[in-house]
Amino acid sequence: MKNICVITGSRAEYGLLSLLIGKIKESTALNLQIIATGSHLSSEYGMTVNEILRDNFHIDRRVEMLLSSNTETGSAKSIGLGIIGMADAFDDLKPDMVILLGDRFEIFAAATTAMIKRIPIAHLHGGEITLGSADEFMRHAITKMSHLHFVACDQYKKRVIQLGEEPSRVFNVGALGIDNAVSMNLLSKAELEIELGFKFQHRNLMITYHPDLMGVRTDRSSIDNMLVALSHYPDIGMIFTMPNSDAGSNYIADSIERYCSKNNNTRLFESLGHKNYLSCLQYIDGVIGNSSSGIIEAPFFKIGTINIGDRQNGRVAAKSIIHADTNVSSILNSINILFSENFQKDLKNVDSLFGYGGATEKIVQVLEGFAEYKKVDKKFHDL
Repeated sequence: MKNICVITGSRAEYGLLSLLIGKIKESTALNLQIIATGSHLSSEYGMTVNEILRDNFHIDRRVEMLLSSNTETGSAKSIGLGIIGMADAFDDLKPDMVILLGDRFEIFAAATTAMIKRIPIAHLHGGEITLGSADEFMRHAITKMSHLHFVACDQYKKRVIQLGEEPSRVFNVGALGIDNAVSMNLLSKAELEIELGFKFQHRNLMITYHPDLMGVRTDRSSIDNMLVALSHYPDIGMIFTMPNSDAGSNYIADSIERYCSKNNNTRLFESLGHKNYLSCLQYIDGVIGNSSSGIIEAPFFKIGTINIGDRQNGRVAAKSIIHADTNVSSILNSINILFSENFQKDLKNVDSLFGYGGATEKIVQVLEGFAEYKKVDKKFHDL
């Protein structure tokens, strides 16, 4: 059996990986290993390592790396700590392959360590572009350190190949978030209201806002303007989730906490958990903010997304995505479009651009049949 080490550093990424982790655990050809790191181990971000344990998965190693400074310097130092911790964890676990999803600095630290220790990497969700996020640079760097690539659509597959990767090692499997939406037994509205302690209103929104590329140097008016715009709708139910642990998130989190403490139509969660999050998408009228879930999962549920600012610029986007500037008037105009009769009618015809499920089975099938676990050298594929 091959030791397949899945590394997870945040609540959102674990939510996408959970179904895949379960399938690897069930495989008779693969031995599952899990390393938890990053914000999973921080009480400030909800100690979401407990979500992994509640899913009855064994955590083989915990790698502490997240500093509390919430600055660019802190993030850089966290990468260094992560590399040190991952080196020890890999020495102990001796994985035959490391599974990495996405582009965050925790994942970059793991990729760097695996590359230096000559451990093959399988990378999920490569080839994507997010011009307004620092993750943009780390994603493509991780692609070049990886040996297998599982991408979400054909355009992303072409881009990974454009980066010099062998076409035979690039697989368009679709998005894991869509896979989860198809496969999970999602909650009914009544069950969800009890679970969340939230009563859905006639109209409801999900709001998630993360720091952008500029981190702590970003114009703080962006989050302030979004909250000012939302204050025009006291009759709409609003479910907020906290930002990620990137530099600059403290101001966003503090602003959201203050807003929710003063508005009875809101409910704030450190972490919904992926099942609750996907269940919510069944019953809300739209997603607002700058999270990738508004680009990937929301169109599958045929709900609209107001994507604010530049963080997701460059992603393939369905017709259900409304792009808004960060000023109040643009956000208000976008909300009016979201609730307009014509826009809501057109949502019925929106197609998912990232598949309709089956990604997990395709990935596991490739992992079980991969014959070059010991071969880490690879050629640059010229176009």
